[in-house]
Amino acid sequence: MDIARELTDFLGSVEQRLGTVLVDGDAGPQVRGDTLMEAARHLCIGTGGKRARPMLARLFGAVVDAPAPQLVDIALGAELIHSASLLHDDVVDAGMFRRGRPTVNARWGNIVAVMSGDLILSVALRRLAALDGRLTQSALAVIEEMTRGAIAEVEARGDLDLPLERLRYIAEAKTGCLFGWCGHAPATLVDRHDAAQAFDKFGRHLGVAFQIADDIRDITGTDAGKPQYADVQSRTPSLPILLAVAKDDTLRRKIKDAWAFSAMTAERTREIGSAVLATGALDTAMAMMNREIEAALDALGPYANEPAGAELVSWAHKLSAGIAEQARSVA
Repeated sequence: MDIARELTDFLGSVEQRLGTVLVDGDAGPQVRGDTLMEAARHLCIGTGGKRARPMLARLFGAVVDAPAPQLVDIALGAELIHSASLLHDDVVDAGMFRRGRPTVNARWGNIVAVMSGDLILSVALRRLAALDGRLTQSALAVIEEMTRGAIAEVEARGDLDLPLERLRYIAEAKTGCLFGWCGHAPATLVDRHDAAQAFDKFGRHLGVAFQIADDIRDITGTDAGKPQYADVQSRTPSLPILLAVAKDDTLRRKIKDAWAFSAMTAERTREIGSAVLATGALDTAMAMMNREIEAALDALGPYANEPAGAELVSWAHKLSAGIAEQARSVA
């Protein structure tokens, strides 16, 4: 069986397990049908989520021959941790739509969204503890890092002077550390500590590249899950915006003035977004994304020569090529 078929079958198993776990969280029949799990299913099931983290867990695990059944639990844990962060983020950001449907907080309110996130986070950690206590410890460290990254992002809201190093920290903490854990956990499971370190570093660099790609898609309008210029609208100093204002001081003043108002019109948002595009900031952002991808591939080292490692390399290159194509389509 080839890697592509194995990956498809594996993701199917994760999807099935996810559906089972989100019925009652393994808590028993007395809580089946409860609101918190219904809210979690609303976010997680049938919404077209990329399942990037389960895919990474399978590919990393295949490189070190980690047992597939245990990899399903690792992949499930990663997806639940990610989903919990989305539930919490939507409350923080007052998000109304995600993956083409109303957010949990929009439909059930903030209390349900927060508690649903807490519940599935607890489910993830309990299942990981039953698998290997070391995985719970490393997952807790990741959750702590993700939480610090989330508050750093909130604190950066509206800051056009945000250092790029700080922005990179936010991207690594919010996305990269969980990508890294998807490799660190399978390698830890089979006591391959050299691989655990290499995979963690690969995942962190790839996660930063992934976040830069999201920032670029926001400006190009090629993210089907959210409207174009959402970062402009929400006063989020994304990489393209920071690069643009560094190139054009007039644009910096225009954005600063616009962000000073309590609300931004759609017309003003489009005007600013188009001005960001016109600075050529996307070219610089793509170059930075590609540097992160190259750093990730360097970290992978000899593991890139394994069949599953080659799939990781291919996935990273496809991310770069896809973003470049999307950027050309709006040039």
